[in-house]
Amino acid sequence: EGGGWAARQLHSPWATFHFASRTIRLQQDWRRLGVAAVVWDAAVVLCAYLEMEGIDLRDRSVIELGAGTGLLGIVVTLLGTKESAAVRALYPPCCARVTITDRAAALELLESNVQANLPPELRPRAVVKELTWGKDLDNFPPGAFDFVLGADIVYLEETFAELLQTLEHLCSERTVILLSCRIRYERDLQFLKMLRERFSVAEVHYDSSKDVHIYKAQRGSRKDDF
Repeated sequence: EGGGWAARQLHSPWATFHFASRTIRLQQDWRRLGVAAVVWDAAVVLCAYLEMEGIDLRDRSVIELGAGTGLLGIVVTLLGTKESAAVRALYPPCCARVTITDRAAALELLESNVQANLPPELRPRAVVKELTWGKDLDNFPPGAFDFVLGADIVYLEETFAELLQTLEHLCSERTVILLSCRIRYERDLQFLKMLRERFSVAEVHYDSSKDVHIYKAQRGSRKDDF
């Protein structure tokens, strides 16, 4: 029965969420775009984690990989602008500069969801860009991001090497990677093993109701330093 409800949720044309004191209503398009066009639990769990932990995204440069419908990027933009109106009137807006990425096929739906869910004054803060892992890296300044976020992007084994290459390109020593994922298969553990060879990795949160893990990764002291 639960599986039927989940399937209906996925195949529904709309999904509604509440984060950052706002209602976010996202268009889904399973029939045309499949996995890229529905909201997965991992994105919801990562949004809740960022909000609950009060992670300070103000004036931070953030990039999301494999954004799909855009929930996470939208929430990050909103969380990065949570000062009161009075404070905003006194100071120029300081908030997250968010780059929300996916493959070309997903961009139209992604862009329309981002536009529909951000108030006009925040729209300049979020930019939607094409990023196919391992391919379009020249369009992104190396090591320029404070946070790299990904929700349920670890599922196709043939993309693991390109995903790692992309993470290495985007990260400097200060970058924090947050990956939210459900560990479904042995190959998912293999990705974590590959990640640990290049980054320091720690599990920072586990949502038992949705069986979603959040991992934090940073460029650690390299093994070859010793």
